[in-house]
Amino acid sequence: MANTYKIAVLPGDGIGPDVIEQGIKVLKAITEKFGHKFKFTYGLIGGIAVDEKGVPLPEETIELAKNSDAVFLGAVGDWKYDTLDPAIRPEKGLLGIRKELELFANLRPAMMYDELVSSSTLKEEYVKGVDIMIVRELTGDVYFGEPKGIQERNGQKVGFNNMIYWEYEIERIAKLAFAIAMKRSKKLCSVDKANVLDVSRLWREVVERVAKNYPEVELSHMYVDNAAMQLIRNPKQFDVMVTGNIFGDILSDEASMLIGSLGMLASASLTDKGPAMYEPSHGSAPDLKGLNKVNPIATIMSAAMMLKYSFNLDNEAEAVENAVKQVLKDGYRTFDIMSEGKTLVGTSQMGDLIAENIFC
Repeated sequence: MANTYKIAVLPGDGIGPDVIEQGIKVLKAITEKFGHKFKFTYGLIGGIAVDEKGVPLPEETIELAKNSDAVFLGAVGDWKYDTLDPAIRPEKGLLGIRKELELFANLRPAMMYDELVSSSTLKEEYVKGVDIMIVRELTGDVYFGEPKGIQERNGQKVGFNNMIYWEYEIERIAKLAFAIAMKRSKKLCSVDKANVLDVSRLWREVVERVAKNYPEVELSHMYVDNAAMQLIRNPKQFDVMVTGNIFGDILSDEASMLIGSLGMLASASLTDKGPAMYEPSHGSAPDLKGLNKVNPIATIMSAAMMLKYSFNLDNEAEAVENAVKQVLKDGYRTFDIMSEGKTLVGTSQMGDLIAENIFC
């Protein structure tokens, strides 16, 4: 009897519903080919949740997520919510669900497809063969540190956020990064700002302590400003990178441009206590909502990561990855990765093509 995997689907705002629809399309193709059963249950998060429930993360969404085997998220946010009280901005929904599910590790692979070398703004010799896994800590740092806020002091407004890491937070993300490095090229670069920040000096101390349990892994350290430069100068020097929340947020977006577009960058947010969450790394792009224009591959590849990491369906994940490669090899492109001589397709058609290639 086939297993039934329960997936909480949170389309969110902007282009979120557009790209999630394509991910669901591909998962249904996996169902047809491999005989698995996926139960999709939809919930609200972000701006649409504010509109309908008055809060960016309703309690029923939290319960839905916690009672599922995995969470599939689109995107949150819209410019029309920019004037809202910060406490109920759509982005609070994203940060909130990460906290509720105790998602401490964000995996963001940046892999260059041979077919997309011309889509990168860098020269072919620098980007061909790039295959980087960025492991970003997700629960600490300035996004969650206390105290934080905006106050008036001596007649001036002052804004402040506290960059803080507990030893256990660094240790668990480091262990995961080393474990991933062991399965790849046994190289790990830890990114910090230990020449300036006390929190980074603790980060480096803990990472070096964890490294003693992984003698086969070559560990290096790099300051975040240098890492940002090196990602452009010589990206192939990196294999696995581990870093904190804000540095990882910035560097992973930079890495997406090595491979041509944020529309190609999938992500998985993992925990050791419950369901993981899968989402594209791009934003909600409200100006492109409903135009059948955006690239759904990041979302589809996030679904592949779900198959692999949450359901242990490696063959099925590989089928999705191969379908994406074949569609790109056949010359189909969305506008963000379009190049001369290729065939331009929309969001829905790209989803159809990839789903059809699951059966090839």
